[in-house]
Amino acid sequence: MARWLIGVRLSGYGAAYFFAAGALMSYWPVWLRDRGLSDSQIGTVFMSRQLVSVLSTLAIGWAAHRLGNVRGVILVLAGVATFLMTGYQFTTTFLAILLVSFVWGGVWAPTMALYDGILVNETRARGFNYGSLRVWSSVAFILGTVICGIAVDRNGPSWVLYVGLAGIVMLVPLGLLLPAAEAQHREAGKRAPFGIPDLLTSRPFLLFMLAAGCCQASHAVLYSFGTLTWRAAGLSDVVISLLWAESVAVEILLMLGSGWLLARLGATGLIGLGLACAMVRWLGMAFTTELWALVLLQALHAGSFAACHLGAMAFIQRALPATGAALGQSVYYALGTGATQAVIFQLAGVLYTAYGQKAFLGMFVVAAIGMAALVALVRIWKGSLLVGAQPA
Repeated sequence: MARWLIGVRLSGYGAAYFFAAGALMSYWPVWLRDRGLSDSQIGTVFMSRQLVSVLSTLAIGWAAHRLGNVRGVILVLAGVATFLMTGYQFTTTFLAILLVSFVWGGVWAPTMALYDGILVNETRARGFNYGSLRVWSSVAFILGTVICGIAVDRNGPSWVLYVGLAGIVMLVPLGLLLPAAEAQHREAGKRAPFGIPDLLTSRPFLLFMLAAGCCQASHAVLYSFGTLTWRAAGLSDVVISLLWAESVAVEILLMLGSGWLLARLGATGLIGLGLACAMVRWLGMAFTTELWALVLLQALHAGSFAACHLGAMAFIQRALPATGAALGQSVYYALGTGATQAVIFQLAGVLYTAYGQKAFLGMFVVAAIGMAALVALVRIWKGSLLVGAQPA
């Protein structure tokens, strides 16, 4: 099969996922506010979804790991997500939204963990660059964000759901295009050389999850209240959508150069770059809503999200054997980012209610904690496998 066609098959699902994520991440708080939720209730919705995702990502990741059929599990989750998304349309109270969010969190987060597990294995086996495949996810995120911003500006917050659903309905057909290469590891997967307890007793893996998890969790105030803050400062929905799109456009540039960066900085160096960018970004956002400053600060998303994410994927690829990539991804997504974000999302709601824009200072502290964990990781991990005798 032509190399470019394999690339299309690998990247299509991520593009659909992130088209929906672009709409929901940037404008979901606007939809929640339109339904009458307070700042603290918005924080609770985000936290509850994350808490459920922790358990579901671990459980579903373990099941996919044992079954050796990651694509099949992804397709089931995609089908359920398509059905559940319509449930929000009929929610009008905080309790109803919270209940749907619980269920939604159980199917949405595990999907990306498993998909990234396929990408990590396939890029290793076929010689692809992970960043070059994820570029198309970033392009789709931009489209979802901009289209949603225009739709909300012209038709109101209810269109957040409709734009998000446009991406979600494509998950099943594009999921069918994912290669079922993991099937060749089915028996090996059942005899994997490690399990969840091994990962949770590995000091380097725990430090890795704390470092990368804190970096990603430090986006909580931005994801929960960034759009609301910029709206209150007088920026239009179109301008706000362009700010979100700009951050991902710069992220694309970093991903295109990810091979060069990884060769020079290594996995931990990329995570460190992400944490440094996060600290500068949140410090700036705590004190300004000037458009020129936001343009500069949003450009740091290339570091705070993309560099950290690429570093995390590279760490898992180098620290774990191929037969355990899906399980490692699931544990990282569940505990490293999911559990950490669940706590920080609730903290974000509390801080924003009390201090408004200054809540970003709390995210600066979260990123600083991640940096301390990374320094400890660099001292003890030198690039070897953490569990399993040899890479598959």
